[in-house]
Amino acid sequence: MQRSRSRLDKDCAETIALQAFAYLAADAQRLSRFLSLTGIEPGQIRAEANTAEFQGAVLDYLMRDESLLLAFSQEAAIDPASIGHAHTLITGMAD
Repeated sequence: MQRSRSRLDKDCAETIALQAFAYLAADAQRLSRFLSLTGIEPGQIRAEANTAEFQGAVLDYLMRDESLLLAFSQEAAIDPASIGHAHTLITGMAD
């Protein structure tokens, strides 16, 4: 069952961001590209993973690559439109 964006709260949005990062980290190429494009150092991940900035960067990264967004959404059974809403909840910025 896919999560509806209308039922998202900040905790759920943070969970989605962490799931998205786990999806990226599960594949060395995906993780390497994410780190390269965001400028985040591998050593920063543990300290930063629970911050709004890091979680926002993960979701922003997904939103910029439709094929990656759709692949993650399918694997996680999340409505792709929910990613933008989750990003807004985490960062406080409208898409």
